[in-house]
Amino acid sequence: MNWIYLIIAGFLEVAWSTTMKLSHGFSKISYTIYTIIGLCLSMLFLSLAIKKLPMSLAYPIWTGIGAVGSVIAGVILFGDKLSPLTWVFVVLLLVSIIGIKVSSGS
Repeated sequence: MNWIYLIIAGFLEVAWSTTMKLSHGFSKISYTIYTIIGLCLSMLFLSLAIKKLPMSLAYPIWTGIGAVGSVIAGVILFGDKLSPLTWVFVVLLLVSIIGIKVSSGS
């Protein structure tokens, strides 16, 4: 269940970072509220995950899910353009996240 909490926390990080962009500097109140709710829920699920998972494992996976997810959200939702080299590093980040999980033995 802790891994599920961690994955939910990572996806919520993508959600709040996306709604923060949509809030236009917190000038759109509805997206600002979504940002705050998403941030709080992301922290809540991260805190549930690190009750049992080591922080040295959970935190980098949480931030990695958020980073990769935010890159993908930026490309899909906002038309962000990334160079092929940037995509190589995004893939390396994803491989690193998987490697941390696989090598942890949990």
